[in-house]
Order: sequence, then structure tokens, then C-alpha cells
Amino acid sequence: MWPCLVPPGVCNTPCKVILTAGEGEDCAPVVAATLEISCNWQDNPRQVLDAERRLIQLGGVALFTGDIAPKVDVLAGTVEIYGAKWNIHKGTKCRNPDGTVNYTKLELM
Repeated sequence: MWPCLVPPGVCNTPCKVILTAGEGEDCAPVVAATLEISCNWQDNPRQVLDAERRLIQLGGVALFTGDIAPKVDVLAGTVEIYGAKWNIHKGTKCRNPDGTVNYTKLELM
């Protein structure tokens, strides 16, 4: 058994996560999952370069206990925290050495 690096007791910020999986025929995003859960929100405003060397503004990181969407492979979409809507820049399922997901990390912009 591996230690939980983001225990449920530190996830006190309510948020709404809408995960998308590509686009439909009308070019609208296809919703893969809608979740209303608690996270550990860390404000972390900074600027980074994306893959195309464009400067983007990151707003923070949302951490969740375990795998928030086991059936979704690519974590893309939006997160609403404190009434502000953020786009997911990078989603990571942080794994234990045995392959199970310890926590989920969403970098938001």
C-alpha cells in the first residue's frame, strides 16, 4: 500500500470539472465527464512557453485525491473554482510504482 500524497482532508475547495474528449460534428466539445468534487487549490500565477513557443499565463494547480476520471485517458476541459472558469493546460495522473493513480494534478490557465 502506497501513502496518499493528497489526502482527502486537504481537499477543501469545491470545484466543478468538465472533461472533454475531442469535438463533435458541430465542432462543439464532447463532454466526457462532469464532476463536482473538492480539490486542493494552489494559486500559482506564472508565465510559461507552450509547445509552439507562445507565452501563456498559468493561474494555479488543482490537486485531487486518486483518479478523478478512470475512464478518461486525456484530461482536457475546464474547471470552475470560486466562480472563475479556468482551462486545463496540463492534466496528469500521478502514479504509484505499481501503476495505480495516487493523485490527479490539473494545471490551469
